[in-house]
Amino acid sequence: MNEWPGSDNRDRYGRGSGSDPEGARAMPHVRRGGPGGPGGPGPGPNPGQQPEPPLPPHLSPRRPGVPHQGQGHGQDPYGNGYGQGQDDGYNTGQVYGGGRGGGQGGGRSPRPAPNWGRRIKWTVLTLVAVLLVTSVATYFWADGKLRREVDLSKVIDRPEEGDGTNYLIVGSDSREGMSDEDKKKLHTGSAEGKRTDSMMILHDGSNGPTLISLPRDSDVEIPSFVGSKTGKKYPGKGRHTKLNAAYAEDGPELLVRTVEHNTGLRIDHYVEIGFAGFANIVDAIGGVEMDIPKAFKDKKSGADFQAGKQTLNGEQALAFVRTRYAFAGSDLDRTKNQQKFLAALASQTATPGTIINPFKLYPTLGAGLDTLIVDKDMGLFDLGSMFFAMKGVTGGDGKSMNMPVSGTRGGNLVWDKAQVSKLVGQLKNDEPVTVSGNE
Repeated sequence: MNEWPGSDNRDRYGRGSGSDPEGARAMPHVRRGGPGGPGGPGPGPNPGQQPEPPLPPHLSPRRPGVPHQGQGHGQDPYGNGYGQGQDDGYNTGQVYGGGRGGGQGGGRSPRPAPNWGRRIKWTVLTLVAVLLVTSVATYFWADGKLRREVDLSKVIDRPEEGDGTNYLIVGSDSREGMSDEDKKKLHTGSAEGKRTDSMMILHDGSNGPTLISLPRDSDVEIPSFVGSKTGKKYPGKGRHTKLNAAYAEDGPELLVRTVEHNTGLRIDHYVEIGFAGFANIVDAIGGVEMDIPKAFKDKKSGADFQAGKQTLNGEQALAFVRTRYAFAGSDLDRTKNQQKFLAALASQTATPGTIINPFKLYPTLGAGLDTLIVDKDMGLFDLGSMFFAMKGVTGGDGKSMNMPVSGTRGGNLVWDKAQVSKLVGQLKNDEPVTVSGNE
């Protein structure tokens, strides 16, 4: 028989089958401070009244690790002062052992709000640092690839410098680095050595760029010069020949000397690219879009084009700029196609899509710089200025033309001396070009 007062055959400590929730059942009232109680002096139990039994161990108020259970308002059953306007958190949904903090009531301290301004600042600084390091590394990588093989200090009797910058751009028929399969595919043949296949002067000044083609069959005088390899001086004898023969005789230095002597225009920088490099650059940027006004075909260059807009790959581009026998104007018509293509190439290369995208930038730089030959004083900034000037020709900011021709001599094209003199004067003074070349 259960001897606890008010017993209704249910376990008083939550182990029975009563309908009340365990947390809501009444706790026994223990008085402290009486002489009969553990708390000290105070009135003891009334005579004849049966003393209340002690609490079981699992509900003892001194059990370690178990927080006191406050009632919100009123007397704390353990006499610890809870309930006097204080809240121990028990009635706010906190349970024993809850939370990660392990503190009283199982509460968790709130996480501080993120400082987004600081995060954004450090993200931006990190990106700037990465871009800066990448740009510097790219610059030194590309600068190290430039083949500075042409020494313009060996050129003698040079004209005075003028305003603006003059580049002599040469496309050679060099087969350097090409396999027999490449030569067959690109229809280049297997001739030894190298010759100039195209020559242009690009003037970059305050009145916009001017691109002037120099036909390879131009009749020019070979002046006195110092051999680039022997260092020996060869006097001029008034000998006339084709312009591309000067390159074949003593390389870039004699070509620059011959152009300066026959035009009176000082050349500031020299840039040369061979067949393989030209084709590789075109392939690296994914081809060059061209609008070909009239269909033409040439077995020697491998050209076979229909009229209309089309994207040329490296093999097709090389055939396009080398074709001469399919045109009535021969070399003059070919120079026009060369100008048109190089301007389109520069326009489609010098774009954010190529410069910012490393998957296009590095293959393009690698393809071009491996076969690009420049003078010893030329840097990447000079090369970049040249490309953007070339792009300006396509964008309508500049002018493209052939060197003015007055007739022929022994099959060679004779320049119009009066018009050439006027043209060079305008370029030297960085004036708008009013001279028209042969159309």
